[in-house]
Amino acid sequence: MKRIRMFSHPLWTAFGLAGLLAFSTPAWAQLRVGMPSGFSGSVAAGVKENHEGARLYFDNINARGGVNGQKIELIAVDDKFDPKITVEVARELITKQRVLALFLNRGTPHSQALLPILAELKVPLVAPSTGAMVLHEPVNPWVFNVRATYQREAAKAIEHLASIGITRIALFENDDSFGADSAAGALKGFAKANLKPVMHEKFPREKPDFTALAKQLNESNAQAVMVIGSAGNTANAIKTIREAGSRAQAVTLSNNASDGFIKLLGEHARGVIVTQVFPNERSVAYGLIKEAQDFAKARGLDGVSPAMMEGYAAAKVLTEGLRRAGPNPTPVALRDALENLKGFDLGGLTVHYSPTNHTGLDFADLSIIDASGKFRR
Repeated sequence: MKRIRMFSHPLWTAFGLAGLLAFSTPAWAQLRVGMPSGFSGSVAAGVKENHEGARLYFDNINARGGVNGQKIELIAVDDKFDPKITVEVARELITKQRVLALFLNRGTPHSQALLPILAELKVPLVAPSTGAMVLHEPVNPWVFNVRATYQREAAKAIEHLASIGITRIALFENDDSFGADSAAGALKGFAKANLKPVMHEKFPREKPDFTALAKQLNESNAQAVMVIGSAGNTANAIKTIREAGSRAQAVTLSNNASDGFIKLLGEHARGVIVTQVFPNERSVAYGLIKEAQDFAKARGLDGVSPAMMEGYAAAKVLTEGLRRAGPNPTPVALRDALENLKGFDLGGLTVHYSPTNHTGLDFADLSIIDASGKFRR
């Protein structure tokens, strides 16, 4: 079975360079897929779990003979969670590694930066690990989402807080397109509940200092605070808020639905609400979850995390697209196959694409971190 390889930009391993030299024909390599994502930096914990979940599915498919007799090769590259590097390594993956698709990259600004390359080189992006509305509306012919939007998650969380009598809610957002998009959803939730945030502040993506915001939050007597940011920044925000004396209910989005995020929170993890875009990772009532759990146990893993489930579901959708694209697929053939993927059952969740809809799934739920460090629904 061909192993899934990870390369670190800008230095490719000798093995990777040898592969490049060996590949000299204009045809696409057998079912190569490229994952440019933040394997280092503030989102590394979740990204690594996304990757592990995708590998879980691809490895099992390859062990059974692959797709149309060919193995799937996932080439993961660290973009250091920098949109400029995302574009650079993505271009290399397409033009040098000749991947059939880009896959499961993390970040809203990063995905936006990829859009011109997708159109230029006519390569699809499958299952970006972001719920940015800009990737859903208007429909981009080269982007195939698998998860729900951040706006839906954020609105659902605010509506839930209001429904249980929490009305003094603060909103902290990352000062970038991810923060703005997600905050727009939260504000829809506020409007539906006939509320306004007691605080609405932005913080920088790089090395934010939450000291002043935490003090303001404490003085505002907020009952809850939604923090829209990366795992590292969100964990730091919650720690600083607690150290400032605030007991406000902390809420964040599914980009932080990973075991790694819980570890970053440490003693402050208990009680944090995290939105989710897949069913409970322990709910075997869903065929998708049971299948992933069984594969995980066969590999000696304790189970699967929400972030692993995102990667697993994404890999399942991509594999079906590759199967339908035929024995000698091209990126365009894969795009066409995905766009005609109608009513595909992942195992209790149905994916449906069309020329006017590339959303895939629209599932959203809430979870809370319990005393044992697990997500509970």
